[in-house]
Amino acid sequence: MKFKTFLLFLLLLLAGTFMFASPGLAKKKPSLDKWKPDFDPKGAKYRCIVSNVSTPGLVGVLAGFEIRDEVWKRTNGQVYVDFKPYSMLGGEVEVLNMLQMGAVQGMGVSSVASTNLGPRFGVVNLPFLVNSFDKLEKFISNKELFNHFLNAMDHQGITGLDITGYGNYGWATTVPVKTIADAKTVKFRIAEAAVNQLSYRNWGFNPVSMPWPDVPVALKQGVITGLDHTLTVCNVTKKFEVANYFTQINYAQGLFIWIFNKAWLAGLPQDIREAFVASVHDVSAKSRQKTKAEENANIEKAKAAGVTFFKLSEDEMALLKEQSQGTYDKYSPEINKLYPGDSYKSDSFLQDVQEYLK
Repeated sequence: MKFKTFLLFLLLLLAGTFMFASPGLAKKKPSLDKWKPDFDPKGAKYRCIVSNVSTPGLVGVLAGFEIRDEVWKRTNGQVYVDFKPYSMLGGEVEVLNMLQMGAVQGMGVSSVASTNLGPRFGVVNLPFLVNSFDKLEKFISNKELFNHFLNAMDHQGITGLDITGYGNYGWATTVPVKTIADAKTVKFRIAEAAVNQLSYRNWGFNPVSMPWPDVPVALKQGVITGLDHTLTVCNVTKKFEVANYFTQINYAQGLFIWIFNKAWLAGLPQDIREAFVASVHDVSAKSRQKTKAEENANIEKAKAAGVTFFKLSEDEMALLKEQSQGTYDKYSPEINKLYPGDSYKSDSFLQDVQEYLK
């Protein structure tokens, strides 16, 4: 126990050093004043620190503050969810380790980073599988499949509760991309995730794996000429000021999975735990509906700002789907792997999801 306590202290110390040691970083630290709670959290019996890397300007991230308020209301002020967006606690891999150790209690982790501790989560990253708002809701509605999905990190001491989103993935580029041949001339920034990297190699494209904070400078300097991301994120973070073309591929949904330390959650009194879990579910469901409206609104905003939209032909889209099979073959063993805590038993979870979403 002493060693574990020391490790927790060390992790928190390192996080604090990262956030406050550099004057340059300190000046850029975002303010959360806009989202201050309208209650005094000091009287809370339980505190739940929850991290996210992105901006509350996205409704899928804003859900963190909405969960805070709903949990406070339903637990009569007994639980304070201290939500920290903007990577305030560090990068996703770093925070995942802190969550596993119990240094933080929760996280809205991106689906691309989630596979570091829960490979099964990668099913939603596979190209052209859970790749629309309707397919996502259909997947979530099947409680047997979805609960098995959420159980992906159970063997790591982490519980998944629900999902929020940030739209459909496509290509924001500095040059028009109307065809696959056009796409092969683009240097695409992609997430630092193995599934994405393999997909782009299978498609014959030129991916550049790069941390998100490095993107603005790289885009302006021409180090990259395209972004693999959702339209909403590109518009909200002003990437269309440089890359003013967008090709609507819609090959995957941008998702945040809301995960929590299993021991912390189990340590809550039953009534409080049930109120907490119900709050996360209800807020997430409403947030996903708002995400659909958010994407439509951002499409109109982007068009009004001069962004030109394209779609590949049906034949070329079919080719991308065909070339994606190699990604399925590579990652299906990890997605299908069963762990001691799994109650859902199947030879192929991936195949079950594919059949259900047909």
